[in-house]
Amino acid sequence: MAQRVVVTLFDDMDGGEAAETVAFGLDGKSYEIDLSQTNAKKLRTALAPYLEAARKQSKSGKAYRHTAVSPDPSAVRAWARSHQMDVPPRGRIPKRVYEAFEAFEAAH
Repeated sequence: MAQRVVVTLFDDMDGGEAAETVAFGLDGKSYEIDLSQTNAKKLRTALAPYLEAARKQSKSGKAYRHTAVSPDPSAVRAWARSHQMDVPPRGRIPKRVYEAFEAFEAAH
């Protein structure tokens, strides 16, 4: 015997027919709300400025961090050699070399 189950969604805001279930989170809690196309658009429009300014979270739940990008080590080595600075051919470049390179870049 076959069965047919029909699920009808009702808009949680106005009680009319809902077109979709919208999931969102706030203050560490997850929410779902069934909304019509009109009310879903209103929600997205209201949240848009906040979403533009927000940071996305990684799947682990930690916020992505924006880190400063350091200069290319090969460029720093080449610059240091051209300025008669002692710099190793491989491995870590001394902090004083990076500082001198950044000061030079800022001045030019």
